[in-house]
Amino acid sequence: MGSKTLFKWPKQITNSLVVQLIKAEKDVRKAFNMFDSATAEYSNGFRHDHETFGLMISRLVTVNQFRSAEGMLERMKQENCKVTEDIFLTICRGYGRVHRPLDAIRVFHKMEGFQLRPTQKAYITILDILVEENHVKRAIGFYREMREMGIPPSVVSLNILIKALCKNKETIDSALRIFREMPNRGCQPDSYTYGTLINGLCRLGTIGEAKELFKEMEQKGFSASVVTYTSLIHGLCQSNNLDEAIGLLEEMKRNDIEPNVFTYSSLMDGLCKGGHSSQAMELLEVMVRKHQLPNMVTYNTLISGLCEEGKLREAVEILDRMRIQGLKPNAGLYGKIISGLCAAGSYQEAANFIDEMVLGGVSPNRASWSLHIRMHNMVVQGLCNNVDSPRAFQLYLSMRTRCISVEIGTFDCLVKCFCKRGDLHKAARILNEMVLDGCIPDEGIWNVVISGLWDRKKLREATEMLLAELRQKFVEAES
Repeated sequence: MGSKTLFKWPKQITNSLVVQLIKAEKDVRKAFNMFDSATAEYSNGFRHDHETFGLMISRLVTVNQFRSAEGMLERMKQENCKVTEDIFLTICRGYGRVHRPLDAIRVFHKMEGFQLRPTQKAYITILDILVEENHVKRAIGFYREMREMGIPPSVVSLNILIKALCKNKETIDSALRIFREMPNRGCQPDSYTYGTLINGLCRLGTIGEAKELFKEMEQKGFSASVVTYTSLIHGLCQSNNLDEAIGLLEEMKRNDIEPNVFTYSSLMDGLCKGGHSSQAMELLEVMVRKHQLPNMVTYNTLISGLCEEGKLREAVEILDRMRIQGLKPNAGLYGKIISGLCAAGSYQEAANFIDEMVLGGVSPNRASWSLHIRMHNMVVQGLCNNVDSPRAFQLYLSMRTRCISVEIGTFDCLVKCFCKRGDLHKAARILNEMVLDGCIPDEGIWNVVISGLWDRKKLREATEMLLAELRQKFVEAES
């Protein structure tokens, strides 16, 4: 972990003093060296106990030093120091936090080698990690293993199992069956049980059943959380039940449940998809007044809705507002505004936004790359058709520099545009680059180029003189 540093300990060194000093040290490397220097005091009668070991393991896990943390477990074993289940679970949770569920299971099974029999708490910890990481089959198998070990079901373990089963359409019925059987197993469903099922049903599009469960939940006296309300509002919006969704928002206010950014964003999404972007904008103002900061999802929803309705000025204002808040627009948001401007024929402004993207270092991901290519080609073609050839050529060069594919239709527009302007040097260059890119010019492009060359006075005069000479020689030959 690092080189040891000298540390002068008092004559009477205690475990509580070591714990206090390790807690106070912010640098984990220095804390580890401090722990090791205390180990050097073994000759003076000091011994690390499960508290000092446990604290050091916890500190190592917080900085993802898992190998060192597991090494400490072996040291505890060698020194016959008591190892508790909580120390193992600290490492397991750390692995869960960094999305390494299989390592969490491996450490869990290590407990047997330390003469520790996992309790219900340990099984529930691993079960929760597996579900969070979408290892549904492993989670179900792990639950069965827990039952085989004689550990009875609890509300917490059944809630986690229900959460796992709610992730797929094929297993949602099993989740509902377990929910109905819970009282027979000595476990009464709680608000979390209902909330988990409602969320799962809404996500899978089964809104009718979700609404019935929500009513049942209220009848049994359980209070729905903001998460449960948000799940139902989102589900209702997805199924185009906007009035009911708005009604639920009002109900939240009556029940003194403060909507969060996800609640507002879900409702805005429903309003925008229903063609009500103005109402969505009003909701944004309500949200801000309630000191709820919009996030990327909120802004993406609003910009998409406004662009869809052709409200481009408002969409640009939202983009500016987003930047003022310190959020960086992604390629997808720029793409929506640029596509909207193209649809409105504002190609120069669309090109300005492409320049802004490039200067801001905004790049698309692999999934949106093809749309990114189409957007650039669309703007170049639009600029050509709107007789802004210098800007079209500038963007064309930028595309080539950034390895963005030029479509044959774009080459066609550029060549025709420059031929009409009499700029045959640029037309010839583009034609050459077109061939180098593997695009075969069609008859129409060649006709335009030849026509452009023909319009050159010197070439026309030379050709006419040549034809005149050929005719003269033909006449002389006949006579």
